[in-house]
Amino acid sequence: MNTLLFNITLVSYMLALIFYAVCAIFKKEGLGLFARGILILGLFNHTAAIFVRWVAAGRPPFSNMYESLIIFSWALILIYLIVEIIYRIRILGIFVSILALLILASASGLDSSIKPLMPALQSNWLVIHVLVCFIGYAAFAISFVSSIMYLILYKREAFEPGGRPLNTSLDTITYKTITFGFLFLTLGIITGAVWANRAWGRYWGWDPKETWALITWFIYAFYLHMRMLKGWKEVKGAWVAILGFLAVIFTYIGVNYLLPGLHSYIK
Repeated sequence: MNTLLFNITLVSYMLALIFYAVCAIFKKEGLGLFARGILILGLFNHTAAIFVRWVAAGRPPFSNMYESLIIFSWALILIYLIVEIIYRIRILGIFVSILALLILASASGLDSSIKPLMPALQSNWLVIHVLVCFIGYAAFAISFVSSIMYLILYKREAFEPGGRPLNTSLDTITYKTITFGFLFLTLGIITGAVWANRAWGRYWGWDPKETWALITWFIYAFYLHMRMLKGWKEVKGAWVAILGFLAVIFTYIGVNYLLPGLHSYIK
């Protein structure tokens, strides 16, 4: 990512965080709208930075941990803005902004040099598979944040401006984002299998990344099953959502560094 664009993105997300926090403290709707505007401007700049790197590299910038963190934070902000526009729960913006900043800060400590794609990554499936996966990961990150907030506010009387209990909306957001993320995780596994067949001649090989993606899929499938058939909501659902996101993080980062396999080059 271009250094100037990277720094502008960081500053934008920092300012959004500040205004979301001030909005939560003083409960001023105008401040929340202003925070959202800054976040949107930051997302536009973030998008421009990705495009600039794409052009400079002459390939999709999705090939290593640095580039994937940039994409992950971009997807996180994009999905959050959609959630905020739909549900108008701006307090989530505080925690999402913090998470995006932490991801970008982690990226800043990695090698940002542009390198050619490895042969296995030289495929049109790269863009499809990576974007689908990270949109799913971003949705799960939102469900993680809303679940943490739900547990923090559990048994407390917290209400939205319209008078609706905040925990009810947080529980709904967790469910909706997991449903959305589960769809994209499923598509990610399918596109990954098709790509693996093109690259390595088999759809599934129990590579550690594939195995943990499947474990993550089962955790979220369990959440949806228990919610729809057993009525699991609120506290139980929040804990499963948190467990699911921990599995996402291990699938995304932990496997690359701890479990050698065909995906170990994505560092």
